[in-house]
Amino acid sequence: MSTEPGQREELQRGTSALVIAQAIRNDIQAGRLAHGRQLPGTRSLAQSWGTSVATINRAMAMLAEEGLVVNRARSSRIVHNPAGATNQRGPRVILVGGYPGSGKTELGRIIACQTGWAILDKDTTTRPVVEAALERLGHSPHDRESETYLTVIRPAEYEALMAALAENLQCGASVVVTAPFVRELSDEAWCDRLAATVAAHNGSLQVVWVYCDAITMHTYIRRRGAARDDHKLANWDEYMSQLDFAFAPKAQHVRLDNSAGARPLQEQAKELLDKVATL
Repeated sequence: MSTEPGQREELQRGTSALVIAQAIRNDIQAGRLAHGRQLPGTRSLAQSWGTSVATINRAMAMLAEEGLVVNRARSSRIVHNPAGATNQRGPRVILVGGYPGSGKTELGRIIACQTGWAILDKDTTTRPVVEAALERLGHSPHDRESETYLTVIRPAEYEALMAALAENLQCGASVVVTAPFVRELSDEAWCDRLAATVAAHNGSLQVVWVYCDAITMHTYIRRRGAARDDHKLANWDEYMSQLDFAFAPKAQHVRLDNSAGARPLQEQAKELLDKVATL
C-alpha cells in the first residue's frame, strides 16, 4: 500500500492518524477511556499530540468507523465500548487499615479468597523496591523508623499503592487494599480525595479499621518474625506509647476486632461483605 507524502511525513514524526487512532483505541479497550466518556475537542487533541486538526479528524473517523467513538453535535465525541462496562454496579473497593500486627493483611486475604477480587498489599507490592532504595541511601533495608524512610520512601510507597488501585478502577476491577494507612486515614482531605477517585469510576468504597489489643498484637508480630519488626519488639513499651488504640479514621468506616477472644475474622469478613453488597 502506497503512502502519500503528507502521511509519510506524519509517520516520521510519529503523529500519523494511524498512530493516534491506535493509541486511543488501546486506551478505550484498556479501560482508561471509559464507555460514555466525552473525548477532548479536536483542537485540544491536536495540541496534545503536536499534530494538525486534519490528522485528528482522520484518526477519529477511523475510530468512528470501528464503532469505538460516536460523533455528536459541535464536534463532541463519546467513547462507545459497552463491552468494557460489563460491571454495571461499578468496582468495589475495600480499604483495610490497622497498626502493624493487627491482622489487616489476613483480613484482606480472607476477603479476596471469598470474592475473587484483586488484593493489593503495601508490603507485597512495594517491599523489594523499598528495601533496595533504603540500602542505596545507606540505610538498613529493614528501616521503618528513620527520617529518610518516613519522609522519602514512605510517601512513594503509598503513591505506588494508590496508583495500582486507580489502575484497577480504570479497568472496572474490584479490589482489596491493605496497608497501615494511619497517616492517610487521619487526614480528612485524603479520605475525601479517595472517595472522589472511587466515585469517579462509578465505584463504591468501604473503609475498614482493624483493631487489635497490645498483647495479641505483640504475639502476632513476634510470631511472623519479620526483620522490619525488630526495632518495634526491642522498644516495645516506647512503640506502644505512640499508638492510639482509640483511633478512628476520618471517613465512614467499619471497625473489626482481631484481638484474642474476638469472633473469628472470617465471620466478621462475611458480615462486612454482606454490608458491601448493599452499597
